[in-house]
Amino acid sequence: MENKVILTVATTGAWPTKKETPYVPLQPAEIADEIYACYKAGASIAHIHVRDDEDKASMSFEKFEQTVKLVREKCDIVINLTTSGGIGLTDEVRIKPFVELRPEMASYDCGSMNWQNSTVFENSPKFLEKLGLAMQECNVKPEIEVFDAGMVYNALYYYKKGILKGPLHFQFVLGAAGGMTATVDNLLYLKNLIPQDATWSAIGIGKGHLPILYATLALGGNVRVGMEDNILYSKGQLAKSNVEFVERTKRTVAEIGKEIATPAETRAILGLKNC
Repeated sequence: MENKVILTVATTGAWPTKKETPYVPLQPAEIADEIYACYKAGASIAHIHVRDDEDKASMSFEKFEQTVKLVREKCDIVINLTTSGGIGLTDEVRIKPFVELRPEMASYDCGSMNWQNSTVFENSPKFLEKLGLAMQECNVKPEIEVFDAGMVYNALYYYKKGILKGPLHFQFVLGAAGGMTATVDNLLYLKNLIPQDATWSAIGIGKGHLPILYATLALGGNVRVGMEDNILYSKGQLAKSNVEFVERTKRTVAEIGKEIATPAETRAILGLKNC
């Protein structure tokens, strides 16, 4: 398994609209079709956000239910649901999708932050305790989302308290306004903070996408790609599908003598239970 790289595709996210790019999938059927296409191209995990009927960021349980059902009918890609599909939502709204739908993974954003210089992305200590315990009860593995170094230390605190169970899995998200910038130095710093038995992945938002991708692979990490974080395939050129990102990453991984992990291999590497 040391030769395997887990490839997560985040097809939708909370911010890009058809105005920014006509190619981003926003409703359940098109999200599921896009995930299936990425799965056929080699993606290991689908990180899923949904939108409301007006294509705005949402934690609508009905949209999650529809999307997950369609994805499961098409393929066995590992499903990872967001718990952060909007601002100012109740704990119950954020938790319900993974409690009811039992994906194998869900996001665990490990701290609050000023988001995009415009609002507060709140993840209170009370919520993080409730979230971690609910994930344990449902056998859902937390993907610990880290936007700055303090979030790693938060995760280690909750691990010590038993709110999180190891081995931990981290997703470093670099380049969000209000968080750490997408530099190789920052990536290396974060990697060196986590336990030796932890697994990790990284993404650079926007122009940081490729430098962080290449550095992550050089450091032995796993990677995330997709329109949640980047709508441009290259400078001034919109990606016409999330598949383009998956295929480029697969080529890059092959160039360094490694392979993309299959969903089954991903389950083994991460010790996933809701299989």
